[in-house]
Amino acid sequence: MKSAKLKEAALGFMRQVSAGKIREAYDTHVAKGMRHHNPYFRGDRESLMAAMEENAAKHPEMKLEIKHAVADGDLVAVHCHVKHKPGEPGVGLVHIFRFEGDRVAELWDLGQPVPQDSPNENGMF
Repeated sequence: MKSAKLKEAALGFMRQVSAGKIREAYDTHVAKGMRHHNPYFRGDRESLMAAMEENAAKHPEMKLEIKHAVADGDLVAVHCHVKHKPGEPGVGLVHIFRFEGDRVAELWDLGQPVPQDSPNENGMF
């Protein structure tokens, strides 16, 4: 049951962030001492939140489609397709959340651009 609640929390975070409600997402779901592993920003909560706010302002038409979410203990992985603008192929993303209690304590994110042409008939999603 705990894993199901954490999965819903991770999905709620992703939905709020994709709707541009970055601070609300952090206030609701993220621990004050959260650390992350995105190599492009400092590893603290405030740096990642600021980067997400900047990204949301830069891409107001961004759409996020959640494809899969898997929970195991205090870990939740969310696989999604993000398009910054309509008509672009977008990016496949995986976010891995580690929870302490009901708050995100640690976050990893991995991305891969969706190629225009791929020999794989199954696609990325």
